Amino acid sequence: MGGTAAATPLRRGRKFDQVLAGAREVFLRDGFEGAVVDEIARQAGVSKATLYSYFPDKRELFLAVVRNECEAQAQRATAVIDESQPPEIVLRKAAEQIVGFVVSRFALRIFRICLAEADRFPELGQAFYSSGPMLGRSRLSSYMQKAAARGQLVIDDYELAADQYAELCKANIWNRAAFGVQSSFSQDEMERTINGAVAVFMACYGAAGHAAGAGTAHPDTSAD
Repeated sequence: MGGTAAATPLRRGRKFDQVLAGAREVFLRDGFEGAVVDEIARQAGVSKATLYSYFPDKRELFLAVVRNECEAQAQRATAVIDESQPPEIVLRKAAEQIVGFVVSRFALRIFRICLAEADRFPELGQAFYSSGPMLGRSRLSSYMQKAAARGQLVIDDYELAADQYAELCKANIWNRAAFGVQSSFSQDEMERTINGAVAVFMACYGAAGHAAGAGTAHPDTSAD
């Protein structure tokens, strides 16, 4: 039975999408523990039997909602990012996507749900991480390798650099949003974080900065 549960979400169709949409709203509103199957079915406009035919387990339904949302986010990012462009342009586009996502209602609620359920159901957080942050790291790392091959970036550890950039894109915003200090952010506030992320990353990894550093003469302080 355990092997078939993972294959169940592959069944697609109009009602499958209805179930995901209904579950998304209920999970975001009521959390994982508070979400009731009857309410999910009502919100989705399907019978409990139909819901269970797709997802016999609430955890599988939650994981499908997370994966579906993160895949949609990844598709939106792919649509607006042209990897042939120079780092300043690609990193800015990536930052816009990251900042917009981390302050979204979905990302904040799912993060809190995963954190609350971490001890009982660690697979929930693992699924969110692999569908979101880890996927983002992989795509950023892949682009950075291409940019480095073109001589635009100088990076030794691509995965670390991708993680660092993602964290830069959360500066001054994520903590305030995650802890409920601030519920919405102006375009100017988000632009401040985006501009800062691009500037700091390029100062550290941009080829121009490395070339300038290499050309700086250092005085010989060794003894005669």
